[in-house]
Amino acid sequence: MAVVEIPGSKSITARALFLAAAADGVTTLVRPLRSDDSEGFAEGLVALGYRVGRTPGAWQIDGRPQGPAVTEADVYCRDGATTARFLPALAATGHGTYRFDASPQMRRRPLAPLTRALRDLGVDLRHEEAEGHHPLTIEAAGVEGGNVTLDAGQSSQYLTALLLLGPLTRKGLRIRVTDLVSAPYVGITMAMMRAFGADVRQDGDVFVVPPGGYRATTYAIEPDASTSSYFFAAAALTGGEVTVPGLGTGALQGDLGFVDVLRRMGARVEIAADRTTVTGTGELRGLTVNMRDISDTMPTLAALAPFASGPVRIEDVANTRVKECDRLEACAENLRRLGVRVETGDDWIEIHPGAALAPHTDIKSYGDHRIVMSFAVTGLRTPGITFDDPGCVRKTFPGFHEAFGELRAALG
Repeated sequence: MAVVEIPGSKSITARALFLAAAADGVTTLVRPLRSDDSEGFAEGLVALGYRVGRTPGAWQIDGRPQGPAVTEADVYCRDGATTARFLPALAATGHGTYRFDASPQMRRRPLAPLTRALRDLGVDLRHEEAEGHHPLTIEAAGVEGGNVTLDAGQSSQYLTALLLLGPLTRKGLRIRVTDLVSAPYVGITMAMMRAFGADVRQDGDVFVVPPGGYRATTYAIEPDASTSSYFFAAAALTGGEVTVPGLGTGALQGDLGFVDVLRRMGARVEIAADRTTVTGTGELRGLTVNMRDISDTMPTLAALAPFASGPVRIEDVANTRVKECDRLEACAENLRRLGVRVETGDDWIEIHPGAALAPHTDIKSYGDHRIVMSFAVTGLRTPGITFDDPGCVRKTFPGFHEAFGELRAALG
């Protein structure tokens, strides 16, 4: 049996950094994720004038309910979507001129539904180049609040940014959502807002957030469920057993639902209060699965799929086309390089069993950490797989290759 210590959740760390910065008092975050994305978020807070103290096991943030401490800032968001989407909402609560830019990869990713909603709330926001994309500048004067309509069909992060903003507005927010993808991530946001003393309610497609701000607290970050998916998939593929401590029945992250997909394929799954264990049984059945709510784990399943006994069809994952890359096409292209028969549509991919995959295949990463980590699973049963950009895993798990190498040795 392999016990794998997974780094803290990227999604939870980003939300916790926002909440800590907005809270009244000093917040301690225990076991935050240390990666390119989370460090970029923390540096963005520092650029806005927040104090962030970082030690190996904990970060301390001095909250400022009144908004950024500086009246002018230029924030570089790197590749981080949470940084690029959450920090402009936080900056809008202050008073000053705040400019945000990001990497070429992040510049390509859409922002329009969020920035349209912020403008509807009275935020003076200007896109400098392409409308609906970074770079952008905000002339902040606080946010009054009120009613707003949002399309969150491309990313739940748009809704999360507005929910996090709600308690910091003068009147609160009433958000009507016309479409929503990755809904479990919104559940994470609401639970964490409550942990920081805010009120938030959902009535169907309407979310209500009264004003009142946040209270500082000590908050422990649970292990990243999306990252855990690669290690659980490895167990299912090899017939080994992998336990991830810290992820159990009380976990906030919807991506832990990936183990239910593995169970349907034939793996044994045990979810206890404080840990989850997946054991391979030597059987991997094909299936059809809707992954709208856990789409970050779509590449994990795609990379595992050729080893199933029948076709694997993944549906309702159109939003994976606007992630760090077009993940649906990236998976299809790499599987074809391996000799696997694949069909795709606008929001689905179907992968057929591959008796013997092509060895010594170079996987094209498209600069996307999840493509590399997913096809590392394929590499457990396909000799000589290499990656054109193995280092892109630093976005969420700088030590991934070492940890996965240790798992490979443990599983034999």
